[in-house]
Amino acid sequence: MSDTRGTGTTLSDNSRSDLVEKSDDSAPVTLPNFSPPDGGRNAWLTVAGAWMVQFSTFGYLNAFGVYQDFYTRDFLSNSSPSDISWIGSVQLFLMYAPAVFVGSAFDSGYFHHVQTCGSILLVFSIFMLSLVQQNQYYQVFLAQGLGIGLGVGLLFLPSLSIVSHHFRRRRALATGLVVSGASSGGLVFPILLNHLFANAKVGFANGVRVSGGIIALLLIIASCIMRTRLPPKKRRAVFTRDGLLHIAGDGAYTSSIAGAFCTNLGLFVPFFYLQLFAADYNVSPAITTYILAILNAGSTLGRILPVALADRVGVYNMLLPAILASAVLLFSLFAATDTAGVVTVAALFGFSSGAYVSLIPPLLGTLCTDVSELGLRMGLAFSLVGTSMLVGTPIFGALLDTEGGAGRTLVWWKAIVFAGVRPLSVVFPLSPCRPCGASSSLRRAQRGRSILGHPSCV
Repeated sequence: MSDTRGTGTTLSDNSRSDLVEKSDDSAPVTLPNFSPPDGGRNAWLTVAGAWMVQFSTFGYLNAFGVYQDFYTRDFLSNSSPSDISWIGSVQLFLMYAPAVFVGSAFDSGYFHHVQTCGSILLVFSIFMLSLVQQNQYYQVFLAQGLGIGLGVGLLFLPSLSIVSHHFRRRRALATGLVVSGASSGGLVFPILLNHLFANAKVGFANGVRVSGGIIALLLIIASCIMRTRLPPKKRRAVFTRDGLLHIAGDGAYTSSIAGAFCTNLGLFVPFFYLQLFAADYNVSPAITTYILAILNAGSTLGRILPVALADRVGVYNMLLPAILASAVLLFSLFAATDTAGVVTVAALFGFSSGAYVSLIPPLLGTLCTDVSELGLRMGLAFSLVGTSMLVGTPIFGALLDTEGGAGRTLVWWKAIVFAGVRPLSVVFPLSPCRPCGASSSLRRAQRGRSILGHPSCV
């Protein structure tokens, strides 16, 4: 039997069968599948590597309270608490500020290039910090504020964004596991640094070098096991008029950034000042040494459990209670003037603040209309929010030092009010928007659904 077309070409049944088989063989090549696998060896190895990066970056910055206390009472005793807190706030600012450019580089396929540059800069700056001299503020600022801050800034965002390459349905859980590395680092490094600084045989310089060696080892391992899987996005200008207008027109996205900006003005105050607060109120030295570890132990649980619940009830519905709890616990410092009170506030605030920090990346992922823009959108959000982290803790320090001078007396009440009001100012204006939704994308985020209608990555 044969088939005759208008062209005069005749196809036998065998020829037709051969063509169908060839077409079937070539089909998988022309239709690549970029859907996240939500598991597998490479996915979980990438989560482990990202955990190590978070441990070495944000986890190390979470230990700045040890430096704040050590510098204020000893190493930089000629400088005010506000001046010293600028070192830590610049670190936090630089962790977020370059994120828009780092995110664009991530989208363009330069993950491992950025990872390598950031690792080298971070380790180099830590070892330079070990060489600074006592009461030389500018040396500490350059090495710790600028050097470590920029190194962390290159590493932080890509280690969060790469989770999106491997997870969608369970992305919130995977992100929670990754960011728990920051809390674990904040648990280990304060204990380590406090003991090393207090040990006369080790001291400040060698203590810093030990921490630098640990971080170098972890970053090498992380770089070897993390893998990207999506093709690079076509290179384009980071800022375009149409792109910015499109992002600015997303009400859920912009309101989330505005809320995070206000919240972060006060949220990181305990990570800088709680150890100094405990020492000033004559809390047991044994407890004071471990107070930041207790804070970060609570944060570890906060970065995992609420995120797992967010897969069921929605990210936004978990985020507002976390912000409210953090504000209430900041005000509770007025009553936490003994050992039991400080320990209780530290553990509970660690949990609530950890939940807040871990819920922000999944929220931004949910509100992103195009996964190829995820790095840019997260980068833009982090860059803007980083400004509040730059000024928040120095303002707190300035209010704390209102009776400065020789033998200064620290005045806590004004500073605590400032820190507590910032996140509290976010909760009540946004709470009425939660049931009705500020926009269609926000309503989908509340239901745990993505903008495209697929199962949410959070």
